Amino acid sequence: MTENLDPTDRASGGNQQQALTVRLTVPEMDCPSCAQKVDKSLQRVAGVVDTTLQPTTGTASVTYDSERTSEADLVTAIEAAGYEVIGGPDSDGDEQAEMGNGVDIAPPSKVWTSPRAKKTWIGAALVTFGLLFEFLLTAQNVTVASVLGYPLHAADVLFLGAVAASGVPVVRSGYYSATNRSLDIDLLMGTAIIAATGIGYFVEAATLAVLFSIAELLEDYAMDRARDSLRELMELSPDEATVMRDGEEVTVSADKVEIGETVAVRPGDKIPLDGTVVEGESAVDQSPITGESVPVDKAVGDDVYAGAINEGGYLEVAVTSTAGDSTLSRIIKLVQGAQAKKTETEQFVDRFSGYYTPVGLGLAILTAAIPPLVIADPVSVTAAGYGLLFTGDWQTWFIRGLTLLVIACPCAFVISTPVSVVSGITSAAKNGVLIKGGTHLEAMGGIDAVAVDKTGTLTKGELAVTDVVPAGDTDAATLLRRAAGLERRSEHPIATAIITHADEGGVDDLPDLTGFESLTGKGIRGEIDGETYYAGKPALFEELGFDLSRTRRETAGVSGSGATGGRADHRSDGGVVPEETAVSDTGAFAEDALAALEREGKTVVMVGTDSELLGAIAIADEVRPTSKQAVQRLQDLGVERVVMLTGDNEGTARAIADTVGVDEYRAELLPDEKVDAVEELQAAYGEVAMVGDGINDAPALATADVGIAMGAAGTDTALETADIALMGDDIGKLPYLYQLSHTATDVIRQNIWVSLGAKLLLALGVPLGLVSVALAVVVGDMGMSLGVTGNAMRLSRIKPDRFSDA
Repeated sequence: MTENLDPTDRASGGNQQQALTVRLTVPEMDCPSCAQKVDKSLQRVAGVVDTTLQPTTGTASVTYDSERTSEADLVTAIEAAGYEVIGGPDSDGDEQAEMGNGVDIAPPSKVWTSPRAKKTWIGAALVTFGLLFEFLLTAQNVTVASVLGYPLHAADVLFLGAVAASGVPVVRSGYYSATNRSLDIDLLMGTAIIAATGIGYFVEAATLAVLFSIAELLEDYAMDRARDSLRELMELSPDEATVMRDGEEVTVSADKVEIGETVAVRPGDKIPLDGTVVEGESAVDQSPITGESVPVDKAVGDDVYAGAINEGGYLEVAVTSTAGDSTLSRIIKLVQGAQAKKTETEQFVDRFSGYYTPVGLGLAILTAAIPPLVIADPVSVTAAGYGLLFTGDWQTWFIRGLTLLVIACPCAFVISTPVSVVSGITSAAKNGVLIKGGTHLEAMGGIDAVAVDKTGTLTKGELAVTDVVPAGDTDAATLLRRAAGLERRSEHPIATAIITHADEGGVDDLPDLTGFESLTGKGIRGEIDGETYYAGKPALFEELGFDLSRTRRETAGVSGSGATGGRADHRSDGGVVPEETAVSDTGAFAEDALAALEREGKTVVMVGTDSELLGAIAIADEVRPTSKQAVQRLQDLGVERVVMLTGDNEGTARAIADTVGVDEYRAELLPDEKVDAVEELQAAYGEVAMVGDGINDAPALATADVGIAMGAAGTDTALETADIALMGDDIGKLPYLYQLSHTATDVIRQNIWVSLGAKLLLALGVPLGLVSVALAVVVGDMGMSLGVTGNAMRLSRIKPDRFSDA
């Protein structure tokens, strides 16, 4: 149980009144009809402001006016609906400790050893012995008593004992349904058991009571299994943390650690809270958060997430968020909130069941009452090899009406959608994909086209050196040394890429630089050893007098650097570029060498003096290793169109598009033009998903039918704004998301139509005498409920593709 203040206080009659929200655990509230019954009971409590009931987690969140009612009143109301509350104000200390500080999901149920289970087993044993006396040991089935002149045989007593053991809990639940005006399975079954017992159909009453109780236990077990996936997600976060306080290590509850404190994490331990590494190095398995299959190396300055596992070395982590505000905590809260939102299919099923059950009940009553009145003599009809007997016998038609009453229960198709949504969303969360609602899960399954941002999505979003091309007699080390020496005074991302590459290549002892000057839009220059060196676009060196036409053939409008050649006498900042006579690069580069680099979408940085070329360095935003495979997999799965949208230039866009294999690309787009592109795709193909970084692409993400944010781990904005978030920077999760959503949509449809179809077939067989009460319970209720749950659970077996880095 958790309780907190509503952010808004309400004044009434001059007195300040506060709205409190309490979260209670109701384990047996495991179906929509159960939640409806609890909701009706709570609404009769004066002072209740709002209720949020989640059968999939077994929890009830109630906002109430503390001046008009209390938590104890709320618990009493829930118990008046027939459900036990765990962790309420009157629970003992052990129970409160078991529940912990926050009630997020019902604890595991001891389904097969519960009091209800024990009563069911007793009833089953009594029915078994009763059937033996009734049909096999007939000689021993003697009269043992008489009630109102009606003889009770040994078998009858056993059947009545079974009704008392297994049927009383059903009747009790039916009573609570009646008092809360809820026409549900408990009321229908309770009524059927009482009616059958009251007119002496002890075999039918006992069989119905036992079979329905077994069905309820199996459904409880299935729901508990469904809740396990949520429990596994919640158990990822450690309860305790080892904190460095006053020079000593102190073990405290994770929710007692404050921002700024340092926690120690030993090999094999879970990282208790989000933070930044301040000491140590280690490989960290953060798959519970991002879904990454390979541990990530962490060193001083790197961010780590609560729930990740420290695999190798010792780490000290400066805490950056509290336990309740960690990335993992936000994921859990969003997953739980997602399950509270009903999809369009769920809403349809709820509306449909509101008509289905009353109609089924009406047909059951008519079936039991009308035929005995209108059929005077037995009528035998032979069809498909069956001898079907239509008779006016009251007992026959009562049992058939009883059977229709069982079939009138909509449980199977009512739970089909929420169980599928729970299974799909929690499975995705454990694989690094956060789906913020069943609506988005369904929508993603119907996507026709996918629009993908380039930078940071298909590419890494970080510039890196890809080629070092020395000219003439210059070697690669000399070229890098001069380039890094020039660029170390620049703050441009290109400079960072060159310096990083030089460091990684072991190039050190950089020369002293003087007279550094930035040539805006073209490059830089500076003096090294008394000579002026330049680094910049090919256009800069053409302005210096170099003839690059042989090496830059067919590059107009294609250059990744945006340069198109030509000669200019002035820099854009007003400085004069020295004019020299043309110097051919003949022999410096291979023919079309620069053109080949630029066709690949790379930015070419040339290095040299005003009379000599040292060489060229190509820089590009690297394509993610899995991008091509992810695009291919989406196409194989049936996505009609995969389109890349980018603000980058035409040449770079074309090069990346060719590399990753998208169906179409659109370049040089401003944010509002990306919105237009998404709308055009919607008009041409239908449902469109947009994948971007969650911030820069926000308008397009909002316009798309489904907005998907990349790399959302630790990013508040992406977590809050996107419909779906890929927690790691892994575009390879996109095919998994589509496959999971597509399969989930199919599963929901299968569950609904198969359960309805089965009930329809059973209902058609009832008037013909082909369906018994036992068959209706075993197939129509228990069987279909287990079937739809099992079908939904297979969503957890869908795993992300493990693409190679080739």
